Amino acid sequence: MKSIHIVILIALAALVMAILMTAPAHAESSKSKKPAAAEKTAKKKGSAPKFVNSSSQETTAERDRRLYRECKGRPNAGACSGYAS
Repeated sequence: MKSIHIVILIALAALVMAILMTAPAHAESSKSKKPAAAEKTAKKKGSAPKFVNSSSQETTAERDRRLYRECKGRPNAGACSGYAS
C-alpha cells in the first residue's frame, strides 16, 4: 500500500515540475509580442487574387439553365436555392 502512495507522490511531483518549467517559456513569449497598433502598421496589404475563367468552365447562363433543369421537383435549398420549382 505504501509503494502505491510513493508512486503517486513521485508522479505528482513530476507533473508539478513540468508545469513550473513551462511557465517561464509562456511568460517570455507573451512579453515579446508587439502592441496591436504596431502590428497593423507593419502588415502589408496584398492585392486580391485575379480569377481567370478557363475555356472549359460553363458560363453563368449555362449554369442557370443547368440548375433549373436539375433542380425541378427538388427542395428549394442548398445548390437548388432559387432554382427549384
